[in-house]
Amino acid sequence: MSSADRLGLFYTIVRPEERAIVQAAERRGVPLERLSDDALAFGLEPPDWPVDVVLNRSVSHTRAVYAARFFESYGLPCVNPAAVLERAGDKVVASLALARAGVPTPKTVVALTEEAAWKALEAVGYPAVLKPPIGSWGRLMAKVDNPEAAEQILEHKGALGSPIHSVFYVQEFVPKPDRDLRVLLVGDRIVGAMARRSASWRTNAARGATVEPWPVDDGLARLARDAARAMGGGVLAVDVMESPRGRLVHEVNPTPEFKALQGTTDVDIADLIVEHALERGAR
Repeated sequence: MSSADRLGLFYTIVRPEERAIVQAAERRGVPLERLSDDALAFGLEPPDWPVDVVLNRSVSHTRAVYAARFFESYGLPCVNPAAVLERAGDKVVASLALARAGVPTPKTVVALTEEAAWKALEAVGYPAVLKPPIGSWGRLMAKVDNPEAAEQILEHKGALGSPIHSVFYVQEFVPKPDRDLRVLLVGDRIVGAMARRSASWRTNAARGATVEPWPVDDGLARLARDAARAMGGGVLAVDVMESPRGRLVHEVNPTPEFKALQGTTDVDIADLIVEHALERGAR
């Protein structure tokens, strides 16, 4: 066997994506070790796990990042690496990375206190969107159309008392069609893209948006690759809005679900992810 013949799957729950990864490994004859994030404990010395490379599929940003740090300290390559998870999984850090790379994004202002959040809202203008710096599936996001609506959201976040809710990530509300676009990349390869349509301003498939295949033209491919490279590359989903001033990247997901996209393409996404992980482990 080569040095990357044994795959670890670090996971929270076995979703359709994780089942597809397990099946893809089985078809390839690749030994796969299931590593549950609620059962694993990490010591400072490398453990004797039958694993050469780890696919990190934890749904918790905190668990995923800390686990990746331990895996890498043990000499086990991770997909995605801890640095990519930290950068893409935190909207503040991701926005800074995208801006440095010249990738167009919605206007964004970050405040660290409730008082400063009012200044951020004033700078962005109404309507505005308040997002938690860390989170997915469109949870805990709020669209505010005026100062009265903003006051209720800011008071609520303040009452929660959590450090993460003391960071106010304020973004312009982008007037767009009833869809956004998601482009999935595995390494530098664009696997496919889909449009997510919804009557709601939030177009997450997890919230019931309908999906359809979307052609990837040269401009969309370039934008998605630039965004993925700004995060450090890996298995990434780049979410794009079509705005009056052009396409804008509004998020990069470092642990993407792909069940919805798989339904729009004949490409075996799970197999490509397994192949990418094995190639990374063999470097």
